[in-house]
Amino acid sequence: MKAVICEKLGGPDDLVIRELDDPNVGAGEVLVRVKAAALNYFDTLIIQGKYQFKPELPFSPSGEMAGIVEAVGDGVSRFKVGDRVASYAKWGAARELYVAPEHELVQVPDEVSLKHAAGLLITYGTAIHGLRSRARLQAGETVAVLGASGGAGQAAVEVAKLMGARVIACASSEDKLAHAKACGADVLVNYSEGGLKQKLKDLTDGKGLEVVYDVIGGDHADDALRATGWRGRYLVVGFASGTIQKIPANLTLLKGCDVLGVFWGEAVVREPEEHHKDCEQLFQWVADGKLKPHIHAEYPLEDIALGLEEISSRRAKGKVLLIP
Repeated sequence: MKAVICEKLGGPDDLVIRELDDPNVGAGEVLVRVKAAALNYFDTLIIQGKYQFKPELPFSPSGEMAGIVEAVGDGVSRFKVGDRVASYAKWGAARELYVAPEHELVQVPDEVSLKHAAGLLITYGTAIHGLRSRARLQAGETVAVLGASGGAGQAAVEVAKLMGARVIACASSEDKLAHAKACGADVLVNYSEGGLKQKLKDLTDGKGLEVVYDVIGGDHADDALRATGWRGRYLVVGFASGTIQKIPANLTLLKGCDVLGVFWGEAVVREPEEHHKDCEQLFQWVADGKLKPHIHAEYPLEDIALGLEEISSRRAKGKVLLIP
């Protein structure tokens, strides 16, 4: 089989394509023919050794995929050959064949394309986990999404709308805001123009935000936190800006607000039943036509560097896929 391999830590151009022996499937494992693998911002970090997960070299990047079951090991009861499945893999999916433990896989309904399924689990899974399980978002509340046009931010915009929220999309250009608007955002804020805190407060008639969904961190985090209202919830989701924000503890006291970490990857391991329920809801929204994930671009395995560059340069609007 063909696979993208990170043999040394570095940038996208350091990745190589290798021909490997087809893997064997062991007890409790499932062999999947990968039809699509998705790239995310963390893939640009993990190949440099800058992510919280640091796999041993050599490894394949890409933390999520969808495909067709090709073989099952002894003891596997939930899946059979020919089933359509998706997986959150942490890493390792940028290859033609992927071996997963049975518990890692979820069934993909026939109404959902495998390309859409490949890009649903991480960004949309994080969004529904953060907004539903962590923030306890209620219909009618106002959510500000920072970095609203990228894969993670776009997912939050769409999920928040499906949950009945009013969504303020925040991004750094009019082009990115237009994309967020197309994804369902109610109000647009260009934070490159400054005055983010006051703009957000004005958009809530001075009451402040119920929820902030922050995937970028950095300089805008302080303004967004200051724009929360009484008992607001500030979700720490990621640091796409490259800078980890420092949270002023006195603000959390004065506002009675919550700062909530959204570590979806760990929640999947610790709370698998909740994860499966979230996946069922996401797939149902897609099957019903209520959720239409946007695919920014598709690349063959050989062009993974181009896909990662689209993400690191923040040009990607939606998911970037690898098609083996």
